[in-house]
Amino acid sequence: MNEPLEGRTKRHLADLSRFGGEAEFIRSHGYEAYTAWTEQGALLRNAGERILIKVATVVEKLPADYKDDHPEIDWAGITRMHNLVSHHYDKVNDDLLWPALTVRIPALLTVLGL
Repeated sequence: MNEPLEGRTKRHLADLSRFGGEAEFIRSHGYEAYTAWTEQGALLRNAGERILIKVATVVEKLPADYKDDHPEIDWAGITRMHNLVSHHYDKVNDDLLWPALTVRIPALLTVLGL
């Protein structure tokens, strides 16, 4: 049996909220730890990339009418970030990803009331 659209949307929003908590965990370690050329830094960066991919994947699954209700969100920008992180790993720039994790994801959650 298919889950009703409203139920799926609620589940996707709950996922976004959880991913926001994961991004906050990375932010709590600080920029220096995130960009450090250490095993911990590599783990934080890899986790950050994965969070961005998961956020974009969930955003892709949100219904068009839900996205239309939030024109202030750069939905296409989220998709572009996903494509960069997923398909162009050699062009990933930590100075680009850090603000996405620490500013843009929290702002997205705030706008969506999560």
